[in-house]
Amino acid sequence: MPTRDYPLEKIRNFGIIAHIDAGKTTTSERILYYTGSQHKIGEVHDGGTTTDWMEQEKERGITITAAAITCFWSRTDEADKKDISKKYRFNIIDTPGHIDFTVEVKRSMRVLDGAVCVFDGVAGVEPQSETNWRYADEANVPRVCFINKLDRTGASFEKSYASILDRLTKNAVRMQIPIGAEDVFEGIIDLLTLKAYKNEGAMGDNVVEMPVPENMMDEAKKFRAELIEKIVENDEQMMTDYLDGKEPTLEALKATLRKAVIANKIFPVYVGSALKNKGVQLVLDAVVDYLPSPVDMPPIVGVDPRTGEPTTRHATDSDPFCALAFKLQADPFVGQLTFFRVYSGTVEAGSYIYNSTTGQKERLGRIVRLQANEREEVKKVYAGEIAAAVGLKDTKTSHTLCDEANPIQLEQIKFPEPVISLRIEPKTKADQEKMGMAMKKLADEDPTFKVSTDTETMETLISGMGELHLEILVDRMKREFGVEANVGTPQVAYRETIMQEAEAEGKYIKQTGGKGQYGHVRLRIKPLEPVNPDKKLAKNVTREDHFEFINNIKGGVIPQEFISPVEKGVREAMERGVVAGFRMVDISVELYDGSYHDVDSSEIAFKIAASMGFQEATKSARPVLLEPIMKVEVVVPEKFMGDITGSLSGKRGAIEGMEERGLARAIKAKVPLSEMFGYTTQIRSMTEGRGSFTMEFDHYEVVPPNVAATIVAGRK
Repeated sequence: MPTRDYPLEKIRNFGIIAHIDAGKTTTSERILYYTGSQHKIGEVHDGGTTTDWMEQEKERGITITAAAITCFWSRTDEADKKDISKKYRFNIIDTPGHIDFTVEVKRSMRVLDGAVCVFDGVAGVEPQSETNWRYADEANVPRVCFINKLDRTGASFEKSYASILDRLTKNAVRMQIPIGAEDVFEGIIDLLTLKAYKNEGAMGDNVVEMPVPENMMDEAKKFRAELIEKIVENDEQMMTDYLDGKEPTLEALKATLRKAVIANKIFPVYVGSALKNKGVQLVLDAVVDYLPSPVDMPPIVGVDPRTGEPTTRHATDSDPFCALAFKLQADPFVGQLTFFRVYSGTVEAGSYIYNSTTGQKERLGRIVRLQANEREEVKKVYAGEIAAAVGLKDTKTSHTLCDEANPIQLEQIKFPEPVISLRIEPKTKADQEKMGMAMKKLADEDPTFKVSTDTETMETLISGMGELHLEILVDRMKREFGVEANVGTPQVAYRETIMQEAEAEGKYIKQTGGKGQYGHVRLRIKPLEPVNPDKKLAKNVTREDHFEFINNIKGGVIPQEFISPVEKGVREAMERGVVAGFRMVDISVELYDGSYHDVDSSEIAFKIAASMGFQEATKSARPVLLEPIMKVEVVVPEKFMGDITGSLSGKRGAIEGMEERGLARAIKAKVPLSEMFGYTTQIRSMTEGRGSFTMEFDHYEVVPPNVAATIVAGRK
């Protein structure tokens, strides 16, 4: 029988998260090299990295899919590096930094115990850094910060550190400071031990201790005092002793800091340059010292599907088996891989597991551990591990896998709604069938990719998070599934809503020779406040379409069995909209009166009556179109600022602010998505190819009447 090869206390499950181009994949490559998992360092610019293994990633030099890697590390101060008992096992997920692939970060945060947040030493906190930080906050994930690229021209540790304090958290604290910057960045001072380090050797393999430069000693002591104050705040006894002039021991400081990091009360900040092989090993030591093992995390809470009562599982092999499937991936060699995180218990290859989300049993054929796109087969996985299953047919992202005798259902992962659509059609008859299969597989893999049919034109629509997202999915259809397709122009996912209250009645009466149809309802509708992602919703309100249905029928004027069809009729009418046929959101509907016929009333009659009544009411409730507004950040050299602000204003954009980013300037604005198509080409021509921009969905806003008239005319 296989036994656990690593104790739970020595496992670290963490992700590497950052804005695009901050150096996540380069950092991951250094980690793989220093942990001995590979013998040469791959570089993003020449397409040789381990974690960016897809063709599309190599061509574009960006990460598209989260890659899972397993490696082993013993601390830099351990004398015997080969001693297996001193090693820690790292399960790492390298995530994308582009907003279009934000689903990968969101689901990874859900199953990881910690994260290393990488920041560009020139730019500091960037838009996607904020989004990823928010996802980590939602999942309560402890973090270590790594300010990377300090060798670049314009790099400033203090500015980047200030941007973390200003835009992410006041609880970040310097653990290190750099010796020199830009081309003279040569070493790192560790504030806790007051020691300096530099990397030597061709690949920075050797971390060499050296004395702290005399001209920096005063600065180092000042920052060390700040760090110690921040640590002792988390322990009353330590605080009292410190105020009495007794400095805690290094061990006591580290132990208290570890507790504070795990409780998300402190976020330690480290420095370095992954590309120049500086500082990465010290970050790995920090992962060991301060990020939690599965044992340090609170027990996972779910519900018992039989009773609906809350139930918990502890991170031990002896508890009943419980795991969350968080990602599907089509593998050309073994078929579909289902990534899962084991929270408790163990599972063996060849055994049957119970999917409590679907209520089905499935046979777990093989289990593999992943090294990006390479696989290592294992017989058994234990609590706290991340692995992938081969051969699960009906398990999808967010499903709970567990022991049938002790079922548990974990909370599902919530994914953002797509904001952009494309019309797509197969080039030939032969492509038609293949396209349906390809789209199903891709939609299973990526919950932010949706496939639908336009009911009026019967055309197929694919929807996603951005132009790049859909471009890559169409490219994958061609390469992985051999599907040639014609693609239409991008379309915005508009929505509709109402601006005031209204009432109407819906009556559906049909007399035929035999039994007739009779349904009669009176509805009152009113606008709901737009959904706020930070606020919990009332029990009967769904986040997706933000719709509320209130049953206010008194005295049985409509029998109970017809109430549900009324809600269904309203929902169907909302799908069709009244202004331009887009889905309606942010509406509260109250059913307050109506009547029925003993013989002729039926579910279908009430469904049709409700649909008619709702459409009648919305026409007099000032219906309007809503459009997605994007948070846009454009980074350009200073001399192009005027052109860029002018172009954004011309796109109905609202400029919100500007700031320095090294030698460049960052302009922040809120701009309608419909105006941003093809902006990459425009910005390149306006800035001699030196400008770049990022955007992510922010909120929906009412479309101005003149623009709305054009959209409605286009739909007709």
